Amino acid sequence: MKLSIIMPVYNEEDTIVEAIQRVLNAPLSNIDRELVIVDDASTDGTLNKINSYADDKRIILIRHDANMGKGAAIRSALEFVTGDFVVIQDADLEYDPNQYMSLLDPILKNEADVVYGSRFLGTIENMRFLNFIANKILSWFATILFGKRVTDEATCYKVFRTEVLKTYDLKCRGFEFCPEVTAKTLKRGWRLVEVPITYKGRSVDAGKKIKARDGLMALWTLVRFRFRD
Repeated sequence: MKLSIIMPVYNEEDTIVEAIQRVLNAPLSNIDRELVIVDDASTDGTLNKINSYADDKRIILIRHDANMGKGAAIRSALEFVTGDFVVIQDADLEYDPNQYMSLLDPILKNEADVVYGSRFLGTIENMRFLNFIANKILSWFATILFGKRVTDEATCYKVFRTEVLKTYDLKCRGFEFCPEVTAKTLKRGWRLVEVPITYKGRSVDAGKKIKARDGLMALWTLVRFRFRD
């Protein structure tokens, strides 16, 4: 079995090396790994640092010539993944790869097709109050729209059976990747399980990119894919 880790990257020169090392060193019991890094046209020193891993056979490097967004980066990566499972991994050190086995456990036990790592079932450090409220609203909205309780719709840590994710015919290009896959998972009846994770947020000054308009777009995306697919 193999886990494909998709890492979209844009201007993360301060954290990218540590993020890659954490992924490569994360414990995976009897599971191979591949790391698919998509540089989304970074303008700082990120690409140079990524290129230093060009000879590592566990890593696939993809480069966008123009900035296209997180969703577009994930879609590019999906063309190259060869694993049985896919997990999304940010490069900003907010999420700990040491939690991969906990995330995979429900799938390995055939209890889930999709697993979300829920910050609200686990522990949270340094999440801004406005982000906290926005995340709660998105989760509540998804629960109401689709009739299944979701505690953390916007979590980065989403794990899929690869065969399931590749049926989604993804459309979104930016941060609305999260509500799109949430909507398609719940609407199509795939088994979604949430497990607790730890989360350490970073500030806008430290490079956090999500904005208020992304929250509004996420709400619209949930509605859009509830009634259209």
